[in-house]
Amino acid sequence: MTHAIIDPPRDHNNPPAYLQVFDEIDDLFDTARDFADGEPIETEAMHDTISSLRDQMHELGKRADELRVEEKKPLDEQVDAIQKRYNPYIQPKKGKVDLAKAALADLLAAWRKRVLAEQQEAARLARIEADRIAAEAQAAIRATSGNLEARVEAEELLAHAKDVERQARRADKAATTGTGLRTVWRAELTDEAAALDHYYPLYREQFLGLVRGYAEADARGGVRAIPGFRVYDEKVV
Repeated sequence: MTHAIIDPPRDHNNPPAYLQVFDEIDDLFDTARDFADGEPIETEAMHDTISSLRDQMHELGKRADELRVEEKKPLDEQVDAIQKRYNPYIQPKKGKVDLAKAALADLLAAWRKRVLAEQQEAARLARIEADRIAAEAQAAIRATSGNLEARVEAEELLAHAKDVERQARRADKAATTGTGLRTVWRAELTDEAAALDHYYPLYREQFLGLVRGYAEADARGGVRAIPGFRVYDEKVV
């Protein structure tokens, strides 16, 4: 009979205590299966026998769990010791690694935001200058009718305007790429009613499951009137 997927090495002259408990549970389980065959209890004697059988199974379950806790205790202690050894360094949000990364990230973010603001201002000024020169060039072109020399000067101004436009585009690109900053979208709750109207139809069962859990906890805690619920008692073994 196989009792576990992985069993510790056995001493056949001194078998582990859990084997005896497992054997007893197996025997009682077979007996329980004979009684729980779909037929109801018909006599007081049968009731007492089944009640005793259930009590015995309950006690065996407790013994098995106590043995489980005892058997894994050395492993739990080892895991706990390993965790405590590493926690000061790599515990999420509390270890030295995450604390240092967070502090350094704040410094980097402040610097990069400042650089970004400067680049955005430079791009804005470059765009204003490019628009100004382009408008001046277009006006000069319109005013050169019949004046060849003025036309040449206007064309040179237009070429300059195009060059300034290219510089403005480069400034725009520098202000929006390679900044070392990433965009993070967040949602702030501002209207509870609107939020519930939106999400309730989408996640109705999850909402109801959460509310049922609160109601069950209240009922167990002694609350006897809960809006939207019928609170009642039920006899169980």
